Amino acid sequence: MDIRLLRQEAAIALKFAAVGGLGFLTDISVLHLCLRVLRLTPLEGRAVSLTCAMQVTFLINGLFVFRCLSWRSCGRQWLAYMGSNGLGNLINYLVFAGLVSSRLPEVSRNGWALVISSLIAYAFNFLCARFMVFGRPMARTRAVPPMCDPAAE
Repeated sequence: MDIRLLRQEAAIALKFAAVGGLGFLTDISVLHLCLRVLRLTPLEGRAVSLTCAMQVTFLINGLFVFRCLSWRSCGRQWLAYMGSNGLGNLINYLVFAGLVSSRLPEVSRNGWALVISSLIAYAFNFLCARFMVFGRPMARTRAVPPMCDPAAE
């Protein structure tokens, strides 16, 4: 793998991380509303906030990071994203629930548990989005428009 390709992949990962930051802000904002306004438990609120954050990150990643979201491919990509990143967010949720339930000092606080669980899920979600949803794996080369591989630009 040449250095140019590594730099391109690093740029994609960095953009994905920035979108993850927006997803994190969505997540924590919705979680706060669920806890304070709707009076949900932290676990119920997190299920709602993760779902909202996934919708935001799907749209931004598809439109701006991987630049291959279109009306024609949106349904298929949405299902693939929700399925693959849903697994990553299940990991996120389970780590969050485990930390909150642990009652360990600091990490059982909602904010710290949210940060830790989100970081763990980042790598898993990036790999899924890059290679399963928006990337251009060999088996799908014909089905995916050329612009879906941002590293090729």
